[in-house]
Amino acid sequence: MYTKTAVMSARSVLGAAAVACTLFAGNVVAGAHGVTVAIHVSTQGLDLSQPAGAHQFYTRLQQAARVACTHGNRVDLAPAPDPEGCYEKALGDAIRSANVPLLTQVYLVTHTLREAAAHGIDVPAQIAAK
Repeated sequence: MYTKTAVMSARSVLGAAAVACTLFAGNVVAGAHGVTVAIHVSTQGLDLSQPAGAHQFYTRLQQAARVACTHGNRVDLAPAPDPEGCYEKALGDAIRSANVPLLTQVYLVTHTLREAAAHGIDVPAQIAAK
């Protein structure tokens, strides 16, 4: 009985993480054309229900946001006109779409509740009260 509950819980966390992996994107410029760069960010080998796993995933998201909003792993792309704004939007959107409380906590170490709200990040009441 307890095994079934643990498996169901693990599936829901991984399902939420999979959504974050597919929705992460930044805008850059190729010549005179705007381009959206989407980067798959893997949760492989991470347990997002543990603080260490959430921190590692957050680091992966940060690195992907920097790449997506600068060169996009392509020589012919120019950085977004506002790389820092692009980075914050891409990171906030990824945190929102993942909807993992521990990941939200990691985000809130360096961002305010107002910034989280601006990106539509759902902050659990117990985190907001701190």
